[in-house]
Amino acid sequence: MNWNNWVRQIHRWLSIVFTATVIANFVAMGLGEPPTLIVYSPLLPLFLLLFTGLYMFVLPYAAKLRGARGISGQV
Repeated sequence: MNWNNWVRQIHRWLSIVFTATVIANFVAMGLGEPPTLIVYSPLLPLFLLLFTGLYMFVLPYAAKLRGARGISGQV
C-alpha cells in the first residue's frame, strides 16, 4: 500500500471518529451541561481531517505539475 492509499484510509477512519464524537456531543447536550472534554473532542479529528483532505485535494495539481515538467515518478 503506497502513501496516498494510507492517507485516504486514515481520512476515512478519521471521518468515522469525527462523526461519532459529534453524535456524542449532541447526546451529551441533550442530557444537560456536557463536560468540556466532550465539547472539544471533535476538534482533533476535525483538524486531522483538514490536513488529510488538503493533501488529497492537492494531489491532482501536483501530478499535473510534475507531468508538465517531465519529472518521472510515482504520485
